Amino acid sequence: MKRLILALVAMMAYCGTLSAQVSIYDVVPENGMKEFENDLKHQSVDAEYFSDAVYRAERRALRKERNTVDFTANLHGSQTAFSDTWQAAGDNTITILASANFLHTYKRDRFSLTNTASAKFGYNRMMMELDGTQSDVWFKNVDEVALSTAPQWAMVKDWTYGANIKFRTQFAPGYAARGDKERENPRVSNFMTPGYLDASVGFTYVLPSKSFPLKVNLAPVAMSATFRHDIETQKLDGETYVDMNYGVPTGYRSKYEGGLSVQLDFDRTWGENGWLRYRTTAYSFYGWVTSLYSGDKIAPTLRWENTIDIKANKYFSTQVYFQLYYNKAEVDKLQLSSMLSVGLTYRFNNK
Repeated sequence: MKRLILALVAMMAYCGTLSAQVSIYDVVPENGMKEFENDLKHQSVDAEYFSDAVYRAERRALRKERNTVDFTANLHGSQTAFSDTWQAAGDNTITILASANFLHTYKRDRFSLTNTASAKFGYNRMMMELDGTQSDVWFKNVDEVALSTAPQWAMVKDWTYGANIKFRTQFAPGYAARGDKERENPRVSNFMTPGYLDASVGFTYVLPSKSFPLKVNLAPVAMSATFRHDIETQKLDGETYVDMNYGVPTGYRSKYEGGLSVQLDFDRTWGENGWLRYRTTAYSFYGWVTSLYSGDKIAPTLRWENTIDIKANKYFSTQVYFQLYYNKAEVDKLQLSSMLSVGLTYRFNNK
């Protein structure tokens, strides 16, 4: 019995000791305030995952869908050479012709913008007699640069309205005869002599046919300007030189006319590899309002250009070019120009 009582007393003493160890009344707080810090970093995460590579790819696809680019460059040339012992008559000649055509079209919703640029420049060299001596003379035979832009807004099906602005001139001075430059005779043309600026506001109809892609622009409000920057251009008429004014009154450098204009455009390619391409543009302007100093020289203007590209393979092609031009204010005669060339070609398009 004594042993049982001693065991119970010992257990009670042990439990009292444990209770004293965890008692809150025996905890002594430290002096001062305790500050708690949170080292966790917060970052918001979207539900959708963003990929920069996917974003760039989508932007490229969108630009390609909205933009159409077509660039064509040609380099054509020929050479003939004869030795001194050649029995038949012949002159050594070299002919070089370079041309480039650029077309860019941008479309977004109801708005479209068409930009074009073209350039042609050709030189030939021929042996000729100058002041009793034989000399190699370089002579310019093709020279033209043209730029245009046409912003348009869609109206109804196949019809748009907007503006059309075109500029045309040449790069280098031109002479009436091959030896005029060496003899220091007056030139007949130069940069911005003549220069042409046509601007119009109207409506455009696009024929909904892939086999006959015709575009017709009708502009009831149009302006045609002619520039003559070099007032010293002259040509020989009989035994005297007369001014080449290109319809600009003597003493002035420009002439402006207001009226209406009509333009037709056609551009089609045949074959899977585009072996045949035909482009034509016909532009007509008739003015009824003119600047006071130009008198009564109001006359219609007609310009018709045709280009046929025949591609033998990826790098060689034949080009046929024909132009008909009539401007009564300049010359009361029909002007014609044609050219046939064979050589290298390069074409790039993004679609």
